[in-house]
Amino acid sequence: MPESGLFSISDFAKYSRTTRDTLLHYDRIGLLSPVSRGENNYRYYSNTQLAVVNVIRTCQKLGMTLEEIKGLKDRRTPELFDEVFSHQIEKIDKKIEDWIRARKLLLTLQKSIHSVTDVDEEAITIQFIPAQAIVLGDLNDYSQGRTFYDTLLSFYQTISEKYPTMDLNYLVWGTFSADRIKQGDWVGADRFYFYNPEGQDERPAALYAVGYMRGGYTDGDALFKRLIAYINEHNFEICGPAFEEYPLNEVFVTEAENYLMRVLITVREKGSAAR
Repeated sequence: MPESGLFSISDFAKYSRTTRDTLLHYDRIGLLSPVSRGENNYRYYSNTQLAVVNVIRTCQKLGMTLEEIKGLKDRRTPELFDEVFSHQIEKIDKKIEDWIRARKLLLTLQKSIHSVTDVDEEAITIQFIPAQAIVLGDLNDYSQGRTFYDTLLSFYQTISEKYPTMDLNYLVWGTFSADRIKQGDWVGADRFYFYNPEGQDERPAALYAVGYMRGGYTDGDALFKRLIAYINEHNFEICGPAFEEYPLNEVFVTEAENYLMRVLITVREKGSAAR
């Protein structure tokens, strides 16, 4: 018969959310032994040992080996456990930060996918689009033979200095001034940007002409021309920057010809500025 106030090994395994075999192993290595043995050598555990098992299993989940945990148990003092717990809490806090940052990235990528779900890729529309937080780089410098990749490297260097703890593994796109779009010059972005809720800049709330096209990173000429023609034909005019981005890119699809490009050009109705 079970001893008063004690758990049989089966009940203890159940309430400590472990297994009988695990408890037997703990006993064999001297990590946790039953407080008493009854008739037929049955093992019995106290309710206070539930807390001990919880600590053991928590330490295991944090990467400690049973040998390390047993070493702590054999040398245990409040001071030693305080030191160990402080170290483990630091590890947990770092992991939480990593998971939060990973979640932000995945949510941003997921938002990119959702933004083009069921869009009409052939249509051009005029839409009011709310502001969205972005990380915006400085004006790109293409002087003295500097290439696209030179300016992109400068963008990353600048952003890493401005946001020393921010992940930089976001999708990077380009923005062009209104004057350049009017001149038909959309090769080599004026600035780079990426969407990030921690960004201190924004893609402004505005009226945009929005168009889509399938193709790689150098295939956007036709889309810009279609957008400009549509703007002119429908009594609008360009009044602000254009944003070129690829909501579907090599992260999501296998072939460059299947990337989905999106261009947003800031517009207003002709004559509206004078009203």
